[in-house]
Amino acid sequence: MTRLYLIRHGETKWNRMAKTQGRMDIDLSSEGYAQAERLADRLQQDGINAIYSSDLKRAYNTASVLADRLNIKVNLSVHLREMDFGCWEGLDFESIKREYSDIHSLWISSPNKAKIPEGEELIKVQSRATGMIHSILNLHKGERIALVSHGVTLKCMIFGLLGIDLGNLSKIRLDNCSISVIEYKEKRCILDTLNDTCHLKTKE
Repeated sequence: MTRLYLIRHGETKWNRMAKTQGRMDIDLSSEGYAQAERLADRLQQDGINAIYSSDLKRAYNTASVLADRLNIKVNLSVHLREMDFGCWEGLDFESIKREYSDIHSLWISSPNKAKIPEGEELIKVQSRATGMIHSILNLHKGERIALVSHGVTLKCMIFGLLGIDLGNLSKIRLDNCSISVIEYKEKRCILDTLNDTCHLKTKE
């Protein structure tokens, strides 16, 4: 059995400001780096064999903290980048609702039908990301692989692997530095864990 640990990058300042990042290369905030350390604490005993990451700073720096702890190199891929949000990039959510109300409403209700000006279509995000996943699965049969990427891209991967329609994209949430686990066995994908953030909770 192969286990995929799908990890969303740690918090950035733009996450806290509710701004759309997409392909913008925003680094982690101080809290984001702290989250990455807690992630490494959580996974250091899980027997991770390989680490893959988007080449954008917020994902790569999250992956690097884990890689340093495990003494494993990070394999970078542009196919794991976040969706290109076109003219929405750099805008906060309230501005998007106000300036692109019709498209935003469709993005929430039927995201697979929404066409963001100058942006990337969800089906194309899913195609490039799941294509990369299948390559990784072929290379690492029976191993445990950590993959650090972005919210929308990870959702597209999960839905693609499980055969769930992209129109349901807004029905799940993936928090910063969350872990979702998919088991791959006998050419079947099973969702074991979704949006696990227990490692980020402050101990009292």
